[in-house]
Amino acid sequence: MSDIKAAVAALGPGTLQEEALRRHIDPLFSRVLQEAGGRIYLANHSLGRPLDRMAEDVQEGLAFWYAEIDRAWTEWLTEMAMFRSRVATLIHAQGPHCIVPKASAGQGLRAVLNCHDEQLRVIATRNEFSSIDLILKAYSARGRIRIDWVKPHADRRYQADDFARALRAGADLLVISMVFFDTGQLLTEIDAIVATAKAHGIRVLVDLYHAAGALPVDVQSMNIDFAIGGGYKYVRGGPGAAWLYVHPRHLEGPPRTLDTGWFAASEPFAFERPERPSFARGANGWLESTPAVLPFYQARSGLEFTLAMGVERLRAYSLMQQAILIDRLGEQGITTLGAGEPHGAFIVISTPKAVAVAARLLEEEVVADAREDLLRLCPDILNSSQELLEAAWRVAHALQNL
Repeated sequence: MSDIKAAVAALGPGTLQEEALRRHIDPLFSRVLQEAGGRIYLANHSLGRPLDRMAEDVQEGLAFWYAEIDRAWTEWLTEMAMFRSRVATLIHAQGPHCIVPKASAGQGLRAVLNCHDEQLRVIATRNEFSSIDLILKAYSARGRIRIDWVKPHADRRYQADDFARALRAGADLLVISMVFFDTGQLLTEIDAIVATAKAHGIRVLVDLYHAAGALPVDVQSMNIDFAIGGGYKYVRGGPGAAWLYVHPRHLEGPPRTLDTGWFAASEPFAFERPERPSFARGANGWLESTPAVLPFYQARSGLEFTLAMGVERLRAYSLMQQAILIDRLGEQGITTLGAGEPHGAFIVISTPKAVAVAARLLEEEVVADAREDLLRLCPDILNSSQELLEAAWRVAHALQNL
């Protein structure tokens, strides 16, 4: 039994308990916890904290290179297959044959956009992550797509009805987040929005970056065409370990994406060069050139840990921790954005001083971040209740004294 499985088994079934987490789970993260010293890390929504074993896993991938040279590809491709399998399990995809490894979520979006030669009509929200927003605007500026932007309400939240007009007007693709990166809103009506889009013949791409690993996700039940996400945050995989989900109905094309390379060939290591390319079946046909292999090792421990813990249990514990922060902040007269409404793994305080507050908190040994006028705070299972209470006091003090 691996160290991860043994530690999770020691927790026992049911609701996660703080004392058990400190005893059995913290040792899996001894390196990052020791390096933190007295800092309270509440930027888990930005860059997730790695397990100790992550460094060992990456070293394993490097060791194959040293020992096997070009024969290391046998092991590297096996690890890529395992990465795809774990991601498929995480999001309840039909199988690993639906998962295309990518270096970033933006790369996944471009692969979908580049399936088409004609101008695409795209519906998107004004609150998509910066990379997604920038890519869409760049394609629009070149005349590759035409965008119908959906704006949030004054409270910065979206509702299903907000998309009705744009969907009725027609489009080729809807790009939407399940959890918005800035406000943290969990779009609980996403199933209804997807159903309306499908009824109008519109394909749907969902950004799951702030959902996968933070809360239960089932792409099959959602009936979406594409999804993008990665390991940077809640599954502790670091940068470079991203992915594109492609529904089986789109795997074989046509059309096929222009984002391609020799790894997408039906027999890549045969090095054949037919005039009419022969593509691999399934998501392999969506691969590109030589992949970066170390991110698969980098992401291994975090995915194994998340799957072993169970996303449902992690979500329940996250909500409990968020409640501690919200309640203590409320005692200081501070309200959070969308209080009482469904949200993802982090809470948000709306303040024009957000950037300055984040900087002051860093001086006070609390790591948070700001996106424009939004201060984001995200606890996870490595944070103790005492840390959260102390952090809430320091946040309140910074807000009231700047």
